[in-house]
Amino acid sequence: MSASQLNRAADVVREAAEVVKTTWWRFVDWLAVIEWRRLFIIWVLVLATGGMTQTPEPAIWFLLISFGVKVLAGGKRKAELDAAAASRQADVATLERKLTEAQMAALQAQVEPHFLFNTLALIGQLIETDPPEAARIHAHLIGYLRSTLPQMRAAGGATLGKQVELSRAYLAIMQARMKERLTVQFEVPDFLGSAPFPPMMLQMLIENAIKHGLEPKIAGGRIDVSAKVVGATLQVDVRDNGAGFDMTSDDGVGLANIRERLFLLYGKYAELVIEAPAEGGALASIRLPYKMMAD
Repeated sequence: MSASQLNRAADVVREAAEVVKTTWWRFVDWLAVIEWRRLFIIWVLVLATGGMTQTPEPAIWFLLISFGVKVLAGGKRKAELDAAAASRQADVATLERKLTEAQMAALQAQVEPHFLFNTLALIGQLIETDPPEAARIHAHLIGYLRSTLPQMRAAGGATLGKQVELSRAYLAIMQARMKERLTVQFEVPDFLGSAPFPPMMLQMLIENAIKHGLEPKIAGGRIDVSAKVVGATLQVDVRDNGAGFDMTSDDGVGLANIRERLFLLYGKYAELVIEAPAEGGALASIRLPYKMMAD
């Protein structure tokens, strides 16, 4: 026999050994997870088949080998399989968490205060015409940026109290720009200040109310921000008496951003509800599971 024939024969033997090894471990894994009751039924069927075909020896050998493997190695192998499955699940959970964090970061990157440049331009104008007013708006802007920049970079830990503080700073700037055309009222109980609340969402609702509700009206209008607990749900409302909301139109970028972030954070347990009150204006409500404080 030539060297090439010997090599081919060796390859065939190795492949056959690999097949036997793979088949054996699949058999062991099957025995590790199968219930004793089902295994007993299989034994009865195998013995019955062996009796009918007058070949009882293979059936008996199958029973003895499977019983021995099940008793001696089944428990250990099942524990190994369970550990491997748990490890795979943990890896999947880690990947899902990283994906969610990446999606959240991408969504929050969209939250750029579009009024920033207008505010800076207003300050530049007021420096020449009304320096004290320019100084006040400048102070409000500094307070706003101190509050908003860390929160836009935070993955969690934001509270309703911090979001209200941020929104007050934002509205102080807007009131300086809109003067008597903007009236604001907050009704948020103190005990809700420590409740977890996603960053920037409250301000985005307020921005939306000013942009689409109040700015189109010559007389401007009023914004009411309120919060309450309904059952196990924290409900934060932003109501305006402006031009109203077209319920047949699609969400803009801001509202779509809020809906997507709520889904990423809470799944089906949170929602953004937009209503058109009978008395006019619009009502935007964020509803999510209530917790007294952040974990």
